[in-house]
Amino acid sequence: MEPHPVTHGALDEAELATLGLRADQVIDFSSNINPFGPPRAVLAALRTLDPAPYPDRSCLRLRQQIAMHHRCQPDAVLVGNGANELIHLAARALGVPGATALVIAPAYGEYAHACRLVGMQVVEVRSTAATQFQPNPAALLVAIERLQPHLLWLCSPNNPTGVQVATATIVELAHACARHGGWLILDRAYLSLLRDHTGHDPLDNNAPANLIRIYSLTKSYAVAGLRIGYLIADPEPVSAIVRFQPAWSVSSAAQAAALAMLADTDFLPTTLPRLWSASDELAHGLHQLGLTVWRSEMPFMLVQCADAAFTRRRLLARGCVVRDCTSFGLSEWVRVAPRRPEDNARLVTAWREIG
Repeated sequence: MEPHPVTHGALDEAELATLGLRADQVIDFSSNINPFGPPRAVLAALRTLDPAPYPDRSCLRLRQQIAMHHRCQPDAVLVGNGANELIHLAARALGVPGATALVIAPAYGEYAHACRLVGMQVVEVRSTAATQFQPNPAALLVAIERLQPHLLWLCSPNNPTGVQVATATIVELAHACARHGGWLILDRAYLSLLRDHTGHDPLDNNAPANLIRIYSLTKSYAVAGLRIGYLIADPEPVSAIVRFQPAWSVSSAAQAAALAMLADTDFLPTTLPRLWSASDELAHGLHQLGLTVWRSEMPFMLVQCADAAFTRRRLLARGCVVRDCTSFGLSEWVRVAPRRPEDNARLVTAWREIG
């Protein structure tokens, strides 16, 4: 079987087998998932689920709840089999063969992959450590005017850097794309992990018509195995995108879990402070080892090393998996997501051992 062309984090059972390791022997610091989940309400909903009937094809109840949360109409919401499915559906529905897709990098590799599958030309505008990974709004506007991209991909807060782009800048970029008939696709997968997150997206109040927003429920609620995310846009592009979605794409289990998450108003306010405390403690421990740590608006962090792939292999041999960021164009950095304090202490010890 050909490997998937995009590198991802998380545990790879085949890789572990070659090393003589089992998944239960390894701690995963490569996945940006809340280590204090899933919520009990989600587990209870799954225990009482009847798996016999087909799932609701339209995800009506879930779309209604999401619409209430974002102050929009249900026909502005599309639920998907994780944010990843929605990325590919948006590229298929809105992409144009031969047109330019502009990616604000470093960024998730599936944006470029989805566009290349459509036959688009992918161009990157990259930020670097020298500029603290901050995108330059003026340079981006110049690139939009020069390239006239049909699709512009932006992840904010960013994976893997954690940098957040101001709401006013996002709106300005969307308007710049609109002048050339383009779309801005905004990945909001990590918005709910902000230290000071209010529970709402400021773009709910002033989203331009050509802005497509994609959200994930799997990170902050720790349900990555269920695959659940959603997209918010004007009803017209939503209608165009949903035509490419297979029937029953979102399972009954994912829908039931998502409804339980949205009804649970205590889980995030209770666990996010614990997650950020664990992040602060882990960053301090790595600093104490003399490592260069970059952390911005997210609890996950980048750690500088001479060779990311080599560092990952050495830590994996000690039962800790970090994310080699070479596929992001950052071959001297690994990304580390905090776990529970006892697990974080094990990672610091492993890093001390490899020198």
